[in-house]
Order: sequence, then structure tokens, then C-alpha cells
Amino acid sequence: MPTTTTRIVISSTDLLSSTLSVDATATITQAGGSTAIANTSGLALKTLASGHAEYTLFDAADYTDDKAAKLYLKNADTDAAKFFLVTIGTTQLGRLYAGDVALIPWDGTQHIKIDPSDASMPLEYLLFHEA
Repeated sequence: MPTTTTRIVISSTDLLSSTLSVDATATITQAGGSTAIANTSGLALKTLASGHAEYTLFDAADYTDDKAAKLYLKNADTDAAKFFLVTIGTTQLGRLYAGDVALIPWDGTQHIKIDPSDASMPLEYLLFHEA
């Protein structure tokens, strides 16, 4: 059984009056247990060329509802003004600007959609999920 570990490091010496240092590590596991998630929908780099048209990145009908899933996203564009609007179902989660990354939990009940702010934007993504 594979083991997948995530790590988020946030640090700043000038954001607050004192140094900010957050370092969190977690193992991605199945719902309600300690067994590792063994399925992925593969690491991919996709250039979305639609520009202001939502693209369904993951269709909820293809996954089991209410199981553990984690979505990794990275806006691989270099233009700081370009972003992807990330939506699950009808809920807009926010904008992922150039170089930004996100690790988002997903219950598999609603589609994950991406809306690029401009044409020809590269998006790196990977979904860890239970079968």
C-alpha cells in the first residue's frame, strides 16, 4: 500500500510583528481510518485555452461519494495577472494566481471546475481518491 505525505510550509519574517513559521505534515488516508489512499487520477499538466469558459476538471459521476479525496492544483503560468477560478459545484472557492498551489479536500459529490482568466494557461493537477 502506498503512503503519500503532504507538507505545507508557510514562513515570513515581515508579515507580522514576529516571525511567522508554520510547518504542517499529514499522510493522505482513506475516510475514517489510517489506510493510505491508493488511487490517483494522475499528475497532469493541461493547457486550458478556453478563456472565460468553465472546464470540468473532475466529474463527480466518475467518483464515489463521501469518500476521502484530495485535489492538488498549481497554476503553472508565469504572468502574475492570470488566474484560475476554482469552483466545486456552484461554490466558488477562489482564484489561483500564477505560481499558486492548493490542496483541497473533496467529497466527490459535485463537479470540480476550473475557469481560466485568459487563453492558453497551464494548470498542473492531481487527484488522490478512494475507489
